[in-house]
Amino acid sequence: MSRQLDDLQTAVGHQFGDEGLLRRALSHRSWIAESSDEVSNERLEFLGDAVLGWVVADLVYSEFDDWDEGRLTDLRKSVVNAAALADVAREIGLGQHLLLGNGEDAAGGRDKASILSDALEAVIGAVYIDAGSETAFGVVRRLIGPRLSEAPSQLDRLDQKSTLQELLASRGRRSPTYVLTSQGPDHDKEFTAKVVVEDEVLGTGTGRSKKMAEQQAAGEAIDRLNAADHA
Repeated sequence: MSRQLDDLQTAVGHQFGDEGLLRRALSHRSWIAESSDEVSNERLEFLGDAVLGWVVADLVYSEFDDWDEGRLTDLRKSVVNAAALADVAREIGLGQHLLLGNGEDAAGGRDKASILSDALEAVIGAVYIDAGSETAFGVVRRLIGPRLSEAPSQLDRLDQKSTLQELLASRGRRSPTYVLTSQGPDHDKEFTAKVVVEDEVLGTGTGRSKKMAEQQAAGEAIDRLNAADHA
């Protein structure tokens, strides 16, 4: 396990003094139910969520000093959400290192946005405990900072459902409908949304809330429509 984690620590940008913290950050509750380990990554996720919020708030406040509170909030949301964090987790290969129960693993848990985003937050929490606030700040800035530089040009995509509605209206097409399904227990549901326009599925999205899934589906539909324009 130690050798396997070397690549992950390099990708995260921190070598753990206590590697047990990193193992705990990777331990999904489904793993705890099927192994001798006793503590999942949920407490570290709680801490990491707070650390992540603090660092990103600091970064956007410092780097966008002429923006008002509303736009700073939108900017933070654009990089601190399950879909964006899951993308970061995929970039550093976090999924292959997760400790999952057999059922969750077989169900594709290593690429689920909710599991990946939670695990990334847990890793950030583990870095904070292992090395303190300055190191945690540096890790978050390294992982999230590049996305912040791209985010201002994409803020109009935050409400992708409205953008899709306007795009379809401009083309004389009908309004979209969203078909929702969910899986998992009540305390850990993952929603899937399909956006349908005139009996055609234009996009699919997943998320830990209905809204997140619908927004992701709308974004995929927008990308598909715009790609068709340039085909």
